[in-house]
Amino acid sequence: MGRVWQRNCPIIAFVLILALDTSSPSGSIAILRDDKIIATTSAWTGEIYSSRIFRQLESLMDGLSLAFADLDLLAVVAGPGSFTGLRVGLAAVKAWSEVYRKPIAAVSALEAVAAQSISRASILVPVLDARRAQIYYGIYKRAAVAPDASVLEPEGDELVSTPDEFFERLASRKDLSAMAIVTPVPELLTSALSRYETSQPRFTRFCIEQASPILAPHVARLGALHAQQGRLVDSLTLDANYIRRSDAELHWKAPAET
Repeated sequence: MGRVWQRNCPIIAFVLILALDTSSPSGSIAILRDDKIIATTSAWTGEIYSSRIFRQLESLMDGLSLAFADLDLLAVVAGPGSFTGLRVGLAAVKAWSEVYRKPIAAVSALEAVAAQSISRASILVPVLDARRAQIYYGIYKRAAVAPDASVLEPEGDELVSTPDEFFERLASRKDLSAMAIVTPVPELLTSALSRYETSQPRFTRFCIEQASPILAPHVARLGALHAQQGRLVDSLTLDANYIRRSDAELHWKAPAET
């Protein structure tokens, strides 16, 4: 079977995927071939994305003797996360898609966290650091048609809140026992969870599962799944999901009337 893609048509098999995550401090790149990760890289550094990501990608692709023309799909984290990081990553993917005519799978960073779960929970609650003493989170249900948990269905919008507000919302749910929190930053939840364990006995058996902050390999696999489902975008329709407004928007003041 050859590799064919048309707008609104799914990729079925034999794909070479480049996945990019610029939403987090580490950032990461991965290349997947036929459901197997063949290369990945990540670096915790103070160097800004715009000055290192292209160098890292060039090194990775040179080592595999690959060119952009060889790729079938671009998978990218569309949010939530660092405003600057997301802008750099999405701008790069938009340009590559336009120049090389490649389709794009836009993947949520929270879904990439949830996809790492090895628990048997039917409801997964991925959590990421949103800074300013807040967290990003979403609620994902394992699809009934996918007992292997490869398909996750979002319940409502992804949100931002304080840890206390987060646990307050979970405490109001009747299906708490079916949930597992999945996060690379469990330490952000420890204090708030301890308080709720005291007042809410149901939280004493609550599962918090450690996830990797290196998201690109999981983004690649989710990108393949999105392609199989026909959930693809192009350079014009790719957009960021910031969840909350930027500092510039929050602090913007309208000019005084004269």
